[in-house]
Amino acid sequence: MVFDWFKRALAQPAPAPAAAPTPAPPPEPEPPAEPEAATVPAEPEAAAPVAVPPSEAAPAVAAAAPPPAPATPAGPGVDEDALAWARQAYARLKAQQEAASQATAPAPSPAPAPAAEAPPAPVAEAPPAPEADPEPTAATAPEHEPAPEPAAPPVASGLSLLEQAAAQRQQRLQEITAPAEPAPVAPPAAATPATPAATPTAPEADAADPSLGAFDDTFTWSAEVLAAQGRSVEEVSLEEIDWLGRLRRGLEKTRKGFVTQLLENLGDDPLTPAVLDDLESTLLRADVGVKATDQVLEALRRRLNEEVVDPAEGLRFLKEQLRGLLEEPIRAGGTALLAPQRDRLNVWLLVGVNGVGKTTTLGKLANLAVRSGYSCLIAAADTFRAAAVQQVSVWGERSGVAVVANPSANADPAAVVFDAIGAARSKGTELVLVDTAGRLQTKHNLMEELGKVRRTITKLAPEAAVESLLVLDASQGQNGLRQAMAFASAAGLTGVVLTKLDGSARGGVALAVASEAGLPIRFIGAGEGIRDLRPFNSFEFVEALLAS
Repeated sequence: MVFDWFKRALAQPAPAPAAAPTPAPPPEPEPPAEPEAATVPAEPEAAAPVAVPPSEAAPAVAAAAPPPAPATPAGPGVDEDALAWARQAYARLKAQQEAASQATAPAPSPAPAPAAEAPPAPVAEAPPAPEADPEPTAATAPEHEPAPEPAAPPVASGLSLLEQAAAQRQQRLQEITAPAEPAPVAPPAAATPATPAATPTAPEADAADPSLGAFDDTFTWSAEVLAAQGRSVEEVSLEEIDWLGRLRRGLEKTRKGFVTQLLENLGDDPLTPAVLDDLESTLLRADVGVKATDQVLEALRRRLNEEVVDPAEGLRFLKEQLRGLLEEPIRAGGTALLAPQRDRLNVWLLVGVNGVGKTTTLGKLANLAVRSGYSCLIAAADTFRAAAVQQVSVWGERSGVAVVANPSANADPAAVVFDAIGAARSKGTELVLVDTAGRLQTKHNLMEELGKVRRTITKLAPEAAVESLLVLDASQGQNGLRQAMAFASAAGLTGVVLTKLDGSARGGVALAVASEAGLPIRFIGAGEGIRDLRPFNSFEFVEALLAS
């Protein structure tokens, strides 16, 4: 199942009564007849959205799965309407999962056939000896050997070094553009047992497909976050539920210190100036930044002067202010969700200092693009770090994405980008992801080299949509902000990818980057898995950051 994260609807957060659309009086007469026949897996799919009243929807779900048990601990602080909405979403996703499992069930049905094959076995005892003589395997071997033919065209004669280098580059370009034609040649070999070797590449990326877990606190929280954004039960997907659970777990370290101190400061009494002073130190310790902290506290003080603010209202107002800080650079850029443009060449350049996870982020972006239905190509322009090309190649294999690289040591990164853009044009590729070498923002010559790569892209593909994304390690805190400032001038940054949120207690650096550097957060990574990188959503980030 393909879920296009680049087309995901970023609905504006709706007020708490998002469950209002569920109570629809007209469909009330239908549920009484349906609960009896709800045992069929196909029916719950249509009945879930219709069975609006929680009193009737709850028993149907309770009979299908054992979720009601975890619902009891959530009772004291959870809205019943939101809980009923989450049950309906869970029932619908469960029905979808059961339908998918039944769709795959017919495949093993041919298993009984082997039982009939057992009797013919004794009859075939005589032929095996003569068949071993002709050695059919030797005939199949030459079919695989035509593959090494491309190695035959070596270019070497009495040419100068420059001419040899130009010939080698031309040969690499031909090899890159050639794979489009060998694809049809593969089918004859596909008929042979070689087919299983070609197929594992796709299942390898699909092996980590999310599965529906228990109806627990994580699922109900994820469902509430989606409902608060105006989603209906029919629009909830397992991909989103899975990602929200990963995001909440990834921000646990930041949340443990931040939320605990925040709730202690708010207490049960209305907000006072002393509480705001404690809140200021809490925000600064979370690396939110001085400018962002001043903006938030100034808004709270103005609100406090106008009316009495209780803790619940203060927390809601704080979330609203934090979302505003994160959304401001996104609105200024005019693009709510960064996505490759269809039928056009898109070049995304990933830059950053050493060790922030540029190559890993590039591999996850490639997987995300492929799963969203885009054609993708990777340019291994990190030609200085040892084994960088091999690492990129492994990520490309995991997602089935071609990698353009120069095998020679210390090759020119701009030359690799030149070859990659040429290959992308010949194949009609939509997205080219460029991996670059790590460099400190204080090294002027390396920053100039980065500018050369950017100029090469602009000169070679002026019609392409170019994005320069800075990869920041969340554990670096305020140092990441200084990196953003330096790279913004050299590489013409258009966005930020925040990584390693799961291993840091400084997740507030996202607010500092957005408010002080004025750069929009485009993607966030909250884990080491290939699915732990997703487009940034300010509402979901703040809710996960301040989840109680």
